[in-house]
Amino acid sequence: MNPILLPSQHASAHDLPDDPAHLDAVLADAVTAALAAQQPDGNFEDPAADDDIGDMALGVISLLCLAWRRRPPDDPAFPGAVRRGLDFFLANRVYRHDNPGEPFLRVRNSGLPYARYMPGDGEHPFGDWPSTVWAMLHAVNVLELGEGLLTDEQYAEVTELALGYWRWLTEASMVNPQQTANQAIGAVVAGLMLGRHLGWVSREREGKRVTTTAMRLYTDVIRPARLTDRGFALPAEHGAGHDQNYLPISLSFLAQAHRVTGDRLFLDDGAEIARHLDCRLSARGFDYGGPRYSEQHCGAEGMLGLRYFSAHLETDLGRYLADRRVTYYPVAKTGAPSGHFAFTTVWLYQDDSKWHRTPAFPVTTPYSLRHRAASVSLTGSHTPYLIDAGRAVVIESVVAGQHGIGPVLRYADGHRTLLTRALGPLRVRDARDGDLAARLVTKAVVTREQVMLSVQQLFVTDGRRVTLFAVVPAECEFLAGLPYVEETEAGQRKIVTVAEPGGAPFDLGTPGAVLHTAGTLLAGSMAITSGATLRVVNPPAGRTSFSSPETIGLTQEQLAFSLADDPRGYGNPDAGWHRVTDTNHVLAGPLPDSPPGSSVFAVRYGPHGDVPFTVEVRDTAGGLLIEAPGFSVVAGDPAGDADGEPVLRLTAHP
Repeated sequence: MNPILLPSQHASAHDLPDDPAHLDAVLADAVTAALAAQQPDGNFEDPAADDDIGDMALGVISLLCLAWRRRPPDDPAFPGAVRRGLDFFLANRVYRHDNPGEPFLRVRNSGLPYARYMPGDGEHPFGDWPSTVWAMLHAVNVLELGEGLLTDEQYAEVTELALGYWRWLTEASMVNPQQTANQAIGAVVAGLMLGRHLGWVSREREGKRVTTTAMRLYTDVIRPARLTDRGFALPAEHGAGHDQNYLPISLSFLAQAHRVTGDRLFLDDGAEIARHLDCRLSARGFDYGGPRYSEQHCGAEGMLGLRYFSAHLETDLGRYLADRRVTYYPVAKTGAPSGHFAFTTVWLYQDDSKWHRTPAFPVTTPYSLRHRAASVSLTGSHTPYLIDAGRAVVIESVVAGQHGIGPVLRYADGHRTLLTRALGPLRVRDARDGDLAARLVTKAVVTREQVMLSVQQLFVTDGRRVTLFAVVPAECEFLAGLPYVEETEAGQRKIVTVAEPGGAPFDLGTPGAVLHTAGTLLAGSMAITSGATLRVVNPPAGRTSFSSPETIGLTQEQLAFSLADDPRGYGNPDAGWHRVTDTNHVLAGPLPDSPPGSSVFAVRYGPHGDVPFTVEVRDTAGGLLIEAPGFSVVAGDPAGDADGEPVLRLTAHP
């Protein structure tokens, strides 16, 4: 089987050079490529593009204006090329008659200008609203950067075009018809920038009207529609809050809104998104999940926002695994800049914030524990769903339609129950000692017989590995997660075989196959080691199993989209993922010295060639004492201390 790579998670965003000299060199190359690719009629569009066309040419022109403002090119043909490009755009890419099939207009035959997602009549009119937002953002950047480069007539026409775009977006069309908040926030930024520009050119009354409308759109429409996930308020994207691609783009828009206005509201709302993203991202910047893009990571579009809020929050948000195919700007098939999303490139060049690359480790957030190269990320119910160590990740398993990493009960009739869903409030306690960090989660769960159990899960990390313990007052097994991807030079590669150390590869796509190990499983570059037994059980065949013969060649996102309600690009992959019924199961057995009536589990996730993993456990007056290589930890009674507070004591050993 050919390697299965996640298409857009390549390398940490903050590893991309962004010093002024490098940025100038990148821009100079972009100018050279754009001029070489310009078509005889002046058009700067990618001739091979089949969508996102309507704003392309104007986006390239904005980059050329940026280059002219920073360091005027020596080419004497440069001004003429820019002006010819703008003439083409104004003559051929500004539409004033309604697009046939457009279902979201509030005013028919308004005559106001708009940009099309695709130039032809009736071709995907659903995309015209965001394309007009993008075109308006390009137009305002051209106004701010192109004075003196454009002719006076062109400059005046672009000014009226930007005003017309704004009226079409807010008067002629329904606002945000795709229900995609990053696009709506982009429209707000376009209005704020236009309002500011009009004030600069002595059109204060018009500028104030535009600015007031933009702020009202944000405060009265966008903010009230935010959704809450893990306690954070997030802009709504295609009916859900978190999206791997769109959330960093929203950060860029909010960063620019704050840069334009200085309004603390945008800074605080962006910080809310950034803290949520920081919780989710693994130690290496991996994550998945979203209503439109589950595993697709953006490139240049999110760079400004990630850097801006990395500096503001003093966290290494730039570890986010970005798409290196789209580094400083999207590239056309010709190798020249495509112009799409060029406004984020312009803003990145104008902003002087710096990446914060070195947080004070260990890092504890409300829903994650992270220490250098190892991390565990938790769901809203504090169930682990993503563990990163040894430059590979384990994600949540699915058993009988239940998702998570945790203890699983198996009944005589074959029914299985994953004991991860909290029955009411849960309690969390963190501890540190030396170079170690730990978190204890205590939650009440319920069995099929409606018996309530107090389950404790404990995570300890030393910066190289994550050790997970669970204490369950019942006989059961522990579902240790699904080995998913490992880091390679080409990007994140799906793990399709595992093995015992020195053993033959075990194919994860063989239905129902079982691998019994001596306690250690090599999954890509990660070693998963149990303090007791450890085995792998493959799921049955079928398109709702991951990975089965039908799905072994698919990524999580691809399978999720195949099970979603709508076609690729419109269906919700998060919803599709929750229709998966089974995955490969890595099952750990309880430690042999577990207290009577209880099962204690110990599973370590770390690099290959790790130290031996011997774990001892015993009851003490203060709670359950667990001795593991390098540390010991005491987890108190699930009922807590005299005040009901969880008891956790961590001790590092040499």
